[in-house]
Amino acid sequence: MITRLTNEDDAAEIAALLRANRAFLTPWEPVRPEEFFTDQGQRRLITETLRQYEGGATLPHVIVDDGRIVGRIMLTGIARGPFQSCHLGYWVAEAANGRGLASAAVGRIAGLAFGELGLHRVEAGTLVHNAASQRVLERNGFRRYGLAPRYLRIAGEWQDHVLFQLLADDRRA
Repeated sequence: MITRLTNEDDAAEIAALLRANRAFLTPWEPVRPEEFFTDQGQRRLITETLRQYEGGATLPHVIVDDGRIVGRIMLTGIARGPFQSCHLGYWVAEAANGRGLASAAVGRIAGLAFGELGLHRVEAGTLVHNAASQRVLERNGFRRYGLAPRYLRIAGEWQDHVLFQLLADDRRA
């Protein structure tokens, strides 16, 4: 398993993966317009995230296993100055679940956040009932620090999220 910076050539493969995993991802994701699941929609999204990457606001990676994209992992909302923080989001295709790929990808991207990017803090949120994602974060040293009521609109509903963070100092300890 590796993660690497996404590029526009990934659009068709990501779109096909999203279509194949639509039912699996629906309970964990915002409601998406139909265009999101098309090659063109993914190409537009990748172009925009790469523009944000060039500006230092995001780090968009894909998760690759055996030469195929099996998911996405991104650092977003990268803030500099006294905050030095970002948000982490990720997903792995249903067929790739349970093999430690998400845990490995989170470990790798956290390493980039604290190493190459020099950040102090990475934050992640999970739906309250998403025990698998919570285990992924905990395996990587993230600590639960709060509950955010009606935090994000997921599957068409404002839903509570458990908040986690990992500090650069905690990772080294």
